[in-house]
Amino acid sequence: MKTIKIVTHNQHFHPDDVFAVATLSIMLNQPFEIARTRNPLAIKTADYVVDVGGEYDEKRNRFDHHQKMGAGIRENSIPYASFGLVWKKYGVFVCGSEEVARIIEKKIVEPTDAEDNGVSIIKPIFEEIYPYSYFRVIRSLNPTWKERGKDRDELFVKAAESAKAILLREIEITKHFIEGKKFVEKAYDDAEDKRLIILDNEYSWKEVLSKRKEPLFVIEPNFEEGQWRIVAMRDDAHSFKNRKDMPESWGGKRGEELALETGVQDAVFCHNHLFIAAARSKDGAIKMAKIAIRK
Repeated sequence: MKTIKIVTHNQHFHPDDVFAVATLSIMLNQPFEIARTRNPLAIKTADYVVDVGGEYDEKRNRFDHHQKMGAGIRENSIPYASFGLVWKKYGVFVCGSEEVARIIEKKIVEPTDAEDNGVSIIKPIFEEIYPYSYFRVIRSLNPTWKERGKDRDELFVKAAESAKAILLREIEITKHFIEGKKFVEKAYDDAEDKRLIILDNEYSWKEVLSKRKEPLFVIEPNFEEGQWRIVAMRDDAHSFKNRKDMPESWGGKRGEELALETGVQDAVFCHNHLFIAAARSKDGAIKMAKIAIRK
């Protein structure tokens, strides 16, 4: 049986080519060989070519974006890099769902393509302070100037294996999110007072409920601790600004001290930043949330 051959460029590797190869490895689900080279003959005879070769031809599995006219631009103006081109063809197949592939596209693929094409998507609030992203992790796997003896091709394979694990995990998380989304929406629809949404499981709810205007607090079980959490709602799942804080007098208090303050006997704690609190029972959490709404 012929071994599938994937060619990408040699020397320094980037999140773009690493994630593109990781995607192909999931799609192929069979042994393959990676050749990191710029040799024209190797490129010509490869089954898949990623981020090298100066050609984009989806039918022939040529996925480069460095040619003069690039390889296309999305509606939001982010140009395609090789990861995006591979995902465009194989993302739905890899995910088994168009909806999952679309979410992963926004979460991982587009940020990677933007970075590789020099498109800034982050504005620092504090000078010279940036998030330590997984993309930085991949770049850090390249040898430094004092590590010239290290095998860069071997390090690339390790980086691609790590990226593959991340992709598979994010695909699974996204499937669970989509499945749980309907339960979160039902809890919202069924709520008598839509300022307080009560969930029966630890669903990923922030992106769903942040689009609704009414919710102020969400109650959810914390199975690991045997408690019920009250969480302040935010307009943006990536924001730290609460629509409404817990009462200031609760901040940083625990156990008996918080029980005396709230009148809820099984109150457990309230964070000093007033965005999360907990009780040992569902009824206790509901009582605390209703107090927080009134104050």
